[in-house]
Amino acid sequence: MIKVSVLYPNNTDAKFDANYYCDSHIPMVREKLGDACKNVAVEIGICGVTPEASALYIAMGHLYFDSLEKFQESFGPHAEAIMGDAPNYTNVEPVIQISEVKI
Repeated sequence: MIKVSVLYPNNTDAKFDANYYCDSHIPMVREKLGDACKNVAVEIGICGVTPEASALYIAMGHLYFDSLEKFQESFGPHAEAIMGDAPNYTNVEPVIQISEVKI
């Protein structure tokens, strides 16, 4: 299993519309990726290691695929539309990591 994580760093100027992300962006992404996308998880940061510490990431989106190839095949044709939607919910440049899920 492959997990594609899109991490939105938190900073003083960061803006992130979680409602738009969850209600519009993620459904659009799921529709475009089709059955290749096995699952989705969205996390909204609340705090860091202590309650008064800021969250390192304002939000994180995770997409799950059977393989890297399945991700690339499904994402490639829709990359422009998916990434082009970002200004509708954030002003943050995301960090993307692809990981192999072991457990």
